[in-house]
Amino acid sequence: SRPVKRSLTLHGHRPSVSLEEPFWQEFRRIAEARGLSINELAAIVDADRGMESGLASAIRVFVLEEVQRRP
Repeated sequence: SRPVKRSLTLHGHRPSVSLEEPFWQEFRRIAEARGLSINELAAIVDADRGMESGLASAIRVFVLEEVQRRP
């Protein structure tokens, strides 16, 4: 699927992030399972990503790692 651009709120800023819909759906599911909003989970991913990768890439890797941890 083609990437879908959505705005997030991180530290008072509104960056746009483009992800394929399946990544957005899974990211939402992970956030809900943790009792977090998408913005809260994105802030955690953003803080952990370092400067080597963009936020969209960091979210994709985060989602992939979370899915791989499932039994």
